[in-house]
Amino acid sequence: MRARTRTGLGALAAGVVSVLLAGTASAAPAPGAPGVGDPYYPNAGNGGTDVLHYDIRLTYQPATDLLSGTTTLLLTATQDLSRFDLDFALKASSVRVNNRPAQFTNQTGNGEFVITPAQPLLKGQTATVVVAYADTPSTATVDGLNAWKKGSFGALGIDEPQSSAWWFPANDHPTDKATYDVSIEAPDGDAAISNGTLVRKTKQRAGWTRWQWRSTKPQATYLTSFIVGKYEVVESTTPDGKPYINAYGADLGDSLYAAKASVERTAEINEFLGTQFGPYPFEAEGGVVTSGIGFSLENQTRPTYGARNFRAGSNTTLIAHENAHQWYGDSVSLGRWSDIWLNEGFASYAEWLWSEHEGEGTVAELAQYTYDSNAADADLWKLVPADPGADNQFDNAVYDRGALTLQALRTAVGDEAFFKILQTWHAQKAGKDGRILEFIALAEKISGKPLHDLFQTWLYTAGKPAVGPNGSVAAFRAAAAPAPASVKPRSYDQIQANHRFLAAEHAG
Repeated sequence: MRARTRTGLGALAAGVVSVLLAGTASAAPAPGAPGVGDPYYPNAGNGGTDVLHYDIRLTYQPATDLLSGTTTLLLTATQDLSRFDLDFALKASSVRVNNRPAQFTNQTGNGEFVITPAQPLLKGQTATVVVAYADTPSTATVDGLNAWKKGSFGALGIDEPQSSAWWFPANDHPTDKATYDVSIEAPDGDAAISNGTLVRKTKQRAGWTRWQWRSTKPQATYLTSFIVGKYEVVESTTPDGKPYINAYGADLGDSLYAAKASVERTAEINEFLGTQFGPYPFEAEGGVVTSGIGFSLENQTRPTYGARNFRAGSNTTLIAHENAHQWYGDSVSLGRWSDIWLNEGFASYAEWLWSEHEGEGTVAELAQYTYDSNAADADLWKLVPADPGADNQFDNAVYDRGALTLQALRTAVGDEAFFKILQTWHAQKAGKDGRILEFIALAEKISGKPLHDLFQTWLYTAGKPAVGPNGSVAAFRAAAAPAPASVKPRSYDQIQANHRFLAAEHAG
């Protein structure tokens, strides 16, 4: 039966009422998205939440690989939420949201951990989320992968772009950084190492020691480290008074002294990098050397180095690379994983800066030799650093061609503008994240020069760029008078080896 239609003022009044009601009614709380929308990793991170702090309190038994404990997240809802996701691969036993038991789905196969609180979270509301769990990380997978490292060296929760899912639930994307308290109980005789400051070590029961670490500056999830095993832990302070903690695996053998000759110079290297990039951005310094990985990673305040990087002797260019990340990659994180050049190109350039400082080849020499050593059909020129693809994020082109891009920029704008660009980029973005186009805009603003063609050539276009007085980019030699290109800078082979090691396991 057809309803009768209202006419005249009655219809108008009804329409006004309906519009007013529509304008005042709020939408029902909705589920948060399972990811932040990163094209490379669609399920990375989560929509609808902003984590402020992680309190991670764990017990780990290396003999059985059993990891148990709780993670408490303090987070803010960025929308009205009926439920929300975290990224987590282990089996949970309970979840509480604001002290009330919450429903949860342990989707361990794809790493999505879905929580439905007893009451919806409203936009702007701060919530306390407590997840209790116990599992063996070496048996857990996310999309068929496992990032946990377990062996005679102990255990490592270290990898890039993802590693946190194997030891704590998180909003696992660099755009959501938080502060941390990490407390790990391990058997006596094992060290338990993480980031920031070692607040204290305590014994609460026979045979076990608890190590408590605190990170007070915003920190990305993949830069947060879990290291348990037999390590020599060396505690001291830097010349300016910061906690300075280094650790060396008990199984380093003949490489131990070369590792120490490198890592123990971290404070000196950071002091030099500070003259190039601005003040060191964090509250502690140090490094860990382990046989458990072949690559190295810029874990915040305390990079982790694969022991094989020191087989041929000391390797301070690697220390410079990973600690340059403390500025570019850690303090200033990438906004999308496709922006990886902002991390690796900058850290690779720092290797050249350190080599020049040590008298082992000027930046101009290293750039020119890298350019000359790769023919027009070399793999280095086939990949574009601005968008290498998820499978090629750690390709040598991102490192070497990325560093060449910065040298091309330096040659084009001059030293004064170049270092002002680098320092301003960090100063403006410290504790936040950035995108490549934002960096390009800043470079143009500071230099006062149009740089579109330069970046288009070096970052966005496959093929070997032309270099020379009449080429598309000014010669690398313009700012210096290096030796002929046929003379290899002394640090060149070591830097290339570093980049191969850095990329090897990521590619696998």
